[in-house]
Amino acid sequence: MKTSIRGSAIGNGLWGKALIFVLFPVTGLCIGGVLGRLSLYTLGAAIGITIMLLLLVLRQDVVAATLIIVTHIYVDWYLGSLVAAQVMTFLMLLVYFMARSPRHPWAEPRALWLWVLFLFLGIDPAIQGASRLYDIAFYYPNLIGGALLMFWLGTVIAKDVRHLRTFFQCLALLAALLAIHTIIQTMTGKVIFGSPRFDAYIASRGGFALFNGLNVFRVGSFFEDPNWNGTFFATMLFLPLGLFMEASSIKGKMLYLAEVLLMIPALLFTYSGGAWVGVLGGLIAFLILLGRLRDRLWLSSLVGLVAVIGRVFFSTQISLQLQHGTSPAEFPLRLGAWETGLKVIGAFPLTGVGLGFEVYQQRAEPYRVAAQYLQLDHPHNSYIEFGAKGGLPLLVVFLALIVLALWQTWRTRALLPVGTRLLLSGGIAAIMAFSVNSFSINAWTLPPLAALGWIILGAMSSPLLKKSLASNSNEPDRACQS
Repeated sequence: MKTSIRGSAIGNGLWGKALIFVLFPVTGLCIGGVLGRLSLYTLGAAIGITIMLLLLVLRQDVVAATLIIVTHIYVDWYLGSLVAAQVMTFLMLLVYFMARSPRHPWAEPRALWLWVLFLFLGIDPAIQGASRLYDIAFYYPNLIGGALLMFWLGTVIAKDVRHLRTFFQCLALLAALLAIHTIIQTMTGKVIFGSPRFDAYIASRGGFALFNGLNVFRVGSFFEDPNWNGTFFATMLFLPLGLFMEASSIKGKMLYLAEVLLMIPALLFTYSGGAWVGVLGGLIAFLILLGRLRDRLWLSSLVGLVAVIGRVFFSTQISLQLQHGTSPAEFPLRLGAWETGLKVIGAFPLTGVGLGFEVYQQRAEPYRVAAQYLQLDHPHNSYIEFGAKGGLPLLVVFLALIVLALWQTWRTRALLPVGTRLLLSGGIAAIMAFSVNSFSINAWTLPPLAALGWIILGAMSSPLLKKSLASNSNEPDRACQS
């Protein structure tokens, strides 16, 4: 009898629907309160929340999760809210927990104790770095607590291979749209859906001119900084690439190829050398994960096609990229920032100097080396940043969480049919590109990018995904590949 009651109430989502209509207005007030100075933004927030309500009532979990990523990028980062997406994610998880049922299963991340340790170790550095409200909102809610929320959301939405594939398709489409946005900004100099805050920032950085006196500008799109925009495309490139390799229909392959061919020039227009190094790391990982000769021939053919297109249509941009990457003003400064960060770790190995920008500038100054000729508020390396600001214990747990998720993904991948393994191979390659790029920029320590990395890891390593494969040796409907 208890089972019947549970199935009729929670199983049909009555609790979830009630929570949606009671709790999600709180999200509206949160976003509206941050953006309420401009009525247009308030209207946009109201429309976004209405869409989220409909998605959750209809249980379009994958699309709702993609909208969370959009909120991270545009509302939290570009418009400067910093916390709206985290509130939405928490409420989504609460709804999913209350509405759990055999049809809509609930799952917890594996090694939850390790996440609890990560949350605990981040408290003291967050307190040390709490010199201003921006730093308080930037670090702990996004990079510590927010990491768990996004990872958990990925865990819940990846119920089986079909849902994982659909999520990757949604992310690939989002990346293609942002690639178009980047290309339009490059060609016209205008930012669609721009903001005065963004225009002021770009002006303060000289428009991100590639070289003084040369009318060529690096493009940041909604990520503002071109290096972060480059990291986004370097990571997302491998999702449509994996979908392309897995797809069996010509229509599907053409769609994913088009997405790849949009992202590559967008990446090129960022002129981010670190992003291209990340692409190389992802390609090496992807090549290793390809088991069949025909898959390697497909990849080689695709790389050859991209090389020819680049040589014919983008030779000037490629030449400028090489000049920028080898500029004496770039690499030595980056090395100096790393060396300074390592010295800070040596001086504060257990607790770091605090998770904050101002506190790092002040406390790292006595350890600044001559090669770092500018005062910086982070060491331009996510791993050194975690160690220098949060301490080595926090860094070790952070790395352990990534390695554990990749190991769980590897074990899940082994359960898949050979052709479908390419889906997870693309996801693993994306995380490898992201992690390699994080050696030259603060990718794992920038809220919108970190959210993307954690939700992909959570989806690939989801125990629900592995359980669905173990209970059904046949892969779910492959018709969704096209």
